[in-house]
Parts: sequence; structure tokens; C-alpha cells
Amino acid sequence: MLAYALAAILLVVGVVCYAAFPAKTPEEPVRLMFKTTAGKVLFDHKTHSADAGYGVACDDCHHEGDEPVACSECHEPDSEVKRSDAFHSQCKGCHEESGAGPLECSECHVM
Repeated sequence: MLAYALAAILLVVGVVCYAAFPAKTPEEPVRLMFKTTAGKVLFDHKTHSADAGYGVACDDCHHEGDEPVACSECHEPDSEVKRSDAFHSQCKGCHEESGAGPLECSECHVM
């Protein structure tokens, strides 16, 4: 009986501590999942933007406005440049310039 009571107390303490001290949300996303008709694309935002990674500046991708916004904010299906076209030219173009990173469809559209 003592073991059950101790387990229940520890469970309650664990739940309260978890709820009282949630993990802080990072200012920038770590990874982004883009759902496309050709398959999902997992984009590692942290590796691309961190100085220890590729060190890509925010305005290299988020090229309009004062603050970065989601690509779909400007690149809507009925806009002049669709989101998929923007990604293909931006991402693939950077990979071609740098000589690194995926270039084939199946290397990004994997899920």
C-alpha cells in the first residue's frame, strides 16, 4: 500500500512540475515540415540559419518586409510566384551555387 501511495504522489508531483515549468519555445523554428503534393519535405531551419551550420542570413530566404514571415504569407497558390516555385528556385538555386545539398526531387521529397 505504501508503494502505491508513493507512486501516486510522485506521479502528481511529476505532472505538476511538468505543467508548471514547460519548455520554452525557441524564437526560431528548429525544423519545418512542408506538405506538398510530391511528398513532405523536412527542412532543418536551425542548421541552415545557425553560424555553426550554413550561416544563411534571414533575409536571404525571407526577402520581403522588416520581419520574417512564413513563405505562404506572400507565395499563395494564386500569387505571381507560387510557394513551390519560390522554394524550388531559392533552395535548389542555393544548392547549385554552393555545390552542396540535395538537387534531385527524391532527395528533398522523402516522406
